[in-house]
Amino acid sequence: MDRYEGFHEFVRDRQQSLMRTAYLLTGNAHLAEDLLQTVLTRVASHWAKLARNGNPEAYARKALVNQTISWRRRKQVELPGVEPPERGHSHDEATLRRLALRQALGRLTPKQRAVIVLRFYEDRTEAETAQLMGVSLGTVKSQTHYALSKLRALDPQEAYR
Repeated sequence: MDRYEGFHEFVRDRQQSLMRTAYLLTGNAHLAEDLLQTVLTRVASHWAKLARNGNPEAYARKALVNQTISWRRRKQVELPGVEPPERGHSHDEATLRRLALRQALGRLTPKQRAVIVLRFYEDRTEAETAQLMGVSLGTVKSQTHYALSKLRALDPQEAYR
């Protein structure tokens, strides 16, 4: 039996979804690629055990969150904010809202950003988010509260949409 049997299929089937999550966690396409590559290397090294009695996707998502937080802690990677658009260019309302949201997400702490991505983009429950992040349910609730408060303070016009 091949040690990596099923790994290539897992990557083929889940890569796009994991890449979207990595992008939302980092806010940068190149960093997201690096993040996903790092995590998939870790998944591959544990593949035999994960394929036999684990949940490879849950492990990969948790590793994405943990690696993002680890990079920020070690200051190996500066997660970018988004610069406001230059004057004189015409942007529609939806584009400006997306840019403002990306900029606001860039100002959250890594844990706050992870909670927002998992809870509202991936539509995870508080319990699932806590499990994926390896934190308590209370931490998820408090980080969600602080993150939403910070987002509202950064862009009060969007607070109640």
